[in-house]
Amino acid sequence: MTCYEELKARGLIAQVTNEEEISKMINEGKAVFYIGFDPTADSLHVGHFMALCLMKRLQMAGNRPIALIGGGTGYIGDPSGRTDMRNMMTPETIQHNCDCFKKQMERFIEFGEGKAQMVNNAEWLLKLNYIELLREVGACFSVNNMLRAECYKQRMEKGLSFLEFNYMIMQSYDFYHLFQHYGCNMQFGGDDQWSNMLGGTELIRRKLGKDAHAMTITLLLNSEGKKMGKTAKGAVWLDPNKTSPYEFYQYWRNVGDGDVLKCLRMLTFLPLEQIDEMDKWEGSQLNTAKEILAFELTKLVHGEEEAQKAQDAAKALFVGGGDMSNVPSTALEAGALTDGAIGILDLMLACKLAPSKKEARRLIEQGGVELDGQKVTDVYTAVTAEQLSGDGVMIKKGKKVFHRASLQG
Repeated sequence: MTCYEELKARGLIAQVTNEEEISKMINEGKAVFYIGFDPTADSLHVGHFMALCLMKRLQMAGNRPIALIGGGTGYIGDPSGRTDMRNMMTPETIQHNCDCFKKQMERFIEFGEGKAQMVNNAEWLLKLNYIELLREVGACFSVNNMLRAECYKQRMEKGLSFLEFNYMIMQSYDFYHLFQHYGCNMQFGGDDQWSNMLGGTELIRRKLGKDAHAMTITLLLNSEGKKMGKTAKGAVWLDPNKTSPYEFYQYWRNVGDGDVLKCLRMLTFLPLEQIDEMDKWEGSQLNTAKEILAFELTKLVHGEEEAQKAQDAAKALFVGGGDMSNVPSTALEAGALTDGAIGILDLMLACKLAPSKKEARRLIEQGGVELDGQKVTDVYTAVTAEQLSGDGVMIKKGKKVFHRASLQG
């Protein structure tokens, strides 16, 4: 099976502009492709995960990735998938986020001479002269066509700022610049980026002639990836300080039965033949498939040692008899206690098991909190220093979230 055929078999390809030429370039290792990442936070999340895995797959097949960090487009903000305007970030915040992205990407992609490159579109976008941009690029875009793009349609009722309206032109200019200066001949992006990507391909052809080779391809990146990247309580980050390896493992361990095979195909590097065999599994075997998924993805992001620790901790909690030392935990300072005790609401906040006392109270009143195996029924329950000494207490939130709280020794 060729590289391109495998991408299709794994469910990664949604649309392409010229499948015959694109597949030939990818299979021959001649694609110099870019995927963009806007630095809207100081960590990538699992919504970016599919893009990173794709870059790794293509690099393994001899193709050259360009990780484009949106230090320039970050000043505007992508309106795709948004119902409101993004918060404006300072230049210092944007640069800090860009630096954090690079460290995380290096776990997936090999950078260096003749290998992957990381570039920041601030290098060229911040230097653009507005009048020159209007004359050089603006004439290539139809406002009517832009307004028909899906990324703008969903914003028209609530209002689309002129600032954000420029995003498509900026992203298209990125491809134009990368094509001219970095030999980039292909762009990948999520299915909600299709209009922006077509704009880049069309800009190259209009400015450099119809024979200019610039290929466009989209994957099930954002429709699936963004769903993967968000939980009811927020994003699942690749930074272990934001989402611990155990929490990351548990996120994937708890995917729905209908999604586990899809995730195994799209995100892991297990052979398709092995995954196809799992397609026949039923009942309790699906839990085994979820454990395989969780272990493989935690290993990719955090390394095999952390993946094993997370798996051991999960088995210790849900099966019993295993190593409990890797369960997420919080060591409280003595100053967190008042008169030798801490209220359960304050304890849940300290352990980041609830964002507010109101939410902690709601969880308790709905019967969703246990303390050392006993359901907490009183929101005024106090946990004493004696209980928190030694191994401390085990808090269970819902059916699957465990956290150990203790006093600093």
